[in-house]
Amino acid sequence: MAYPEILHHGAVGGVTGSCHELRVGEDDAILIDCGLFQGAENSGEGAGANNLAIEFPIEHVRALVVTHVHIDHVGRIPYLIAAGFRGPIYCSQPSAKLLPVVLEDALKVGVTRNRDLIERVINGLKKMIRGVPFGQWQPIEVEGATPLAVQFRRAGHILGSAWVDCRCGNDADARHVIFSGDLGDADTPLLHPPDQPQGCDVLVLESTYGDRNHEGRAARQQALEKVLRHALEDRGTVLIPAFSIGRTQELLYELEDILHRNRGGNAASRLAWEDVEIVLDSPMAATFTDLYRELRPYWDDEARARIAAGRHPLDFEQLTTIDSHDDHLRAVQYLAKTGRPVVVIAAGGMCAGGRVVNYLKAMLGDPKHDILFVGYQARGTPGRDIQQYGPRGGYVELDGERLDIRARVHTISGYSAHADQHGLIEFVRNMKRLPRQIRLIHGDPQASGVLADHLRTLVPDTLVARPPDA
Repeated sequence: MAYPEILHHGAVGGVTGSCHELRVGEDDAILIDCGLFQGAENSGEGAGANNLAIEFPIEHVRALVVTHVHIDHVGRIPYLIAAGFRGPIYCSQPSAKLLPVVLEDALKVGVTRNRDLIERVINGLKKMIRGVPFGQWQPIEVEGATPLAVQFRRAGHILGSAWVDCRCGNDADARHVIFSGDLGDADTPLLHPPDQPQGCDVLVLESTYGDRNHEGRAARQQALEKVLRHALEDRGTVLIPAFSIGRTQELLYELEDILHRNRGGNAASRLAWEDVEIVLDSPMAATFTDLYRELRPYWDDEARARIAAGRHPLDFEQLTTIDSHDDHLRAVQYLAKTGRPVVVIAAGGMCAGGRVVNYLKAMLGDPKHDILFVGYQARGTPGRDIQQYGPRGGYVELDGERLDIRARVHTISGYSAHADQHGLIEFVRNMKRLPRQIRLIHGDPQASGVLADHLRTLVPDTLVARPPDA
């Protein structure tokens, strides 16, 4: 068998369950990510949203390498530990701070409410996590003869996100395999743009938006402001389902800027921008927003300049955070019945769970409310159904209940913070040494297929494959 060898245990033919194995010999491998499946997506080996146990051998896995802390990249780590993994978990330094909080929440939601058990698991996990500075080579302890080291470089997707360069072998004869993780847009709020790799032998590249391009940041913000103005005119709620990490903080950053630029003006008839309340209804998102503030040294120059000017992009005056479940239920009931214009960012980015579900049940049937999607909606999730069928006056099932969709549905794709087709192509085009093979993962078949066609034209001497066909 030829090494290095790459095995894919998730995010093949879909966008969730990221988990990839890099083998450098019979006895040595590392895993790149270990994430949850959502919706109808599965590993093809038996694992899926309803069966998260690790279904592949791990005796030879020497380390877990984490690209970033989104749940679809790290959510199965507790199951990996339950399967017997005791090696180090390498990630960037910001991710090392965020990861225990993400997994603590994942354990509470999906495994157990036993606080003592959760505390023991998280304390053990913290001992396994190794934060590595960006740009520094981290050797992996192996039993075989082939040396292995990894290096994290900025990916611009969420705070701490990285693409990973894996060096297999000795310096002169080493082969380099790059795992992109999730790449971000060059102009993602708060974050430095993705670092550009010089080259590699094999590139494992995400393809989430491989079939489309985003609007620029200025156009996205204009589109967001336009949706808000239109929606607030009806004196209803603008409901934004969002993941706790990344999307929420970027949205708060953009909303603060819209409020700041429009001070003294009206958002709608007889409604001043100063009277528009932004509600963050997600304890986890509030926790991560606090952590983002603690990690200001990793913010980009624009964000730090706003802080220096006395602005508070993630903690502004019109922002209200809802913590307790009782307050959440009261807010849902109050906003559903009254005509108070409010923007609500609620937990549950794909509407498969979280507090956003209660808002949807209360508001989907009322045309004065608006649902705004700013992130990718995977196949088989309620979010995809609302996005697809809502504009046609269709319905969605939530917790076994059929709900007609009368609220208006909007989508602004650029806030997903995934690189678009142009960004993915430029990531390859700008390499000084082109890869001999590109494997497209983390994308629906349509998206990865379109991107594959473009790449085959751009780099005809490179084998472009889509697992499991690689």
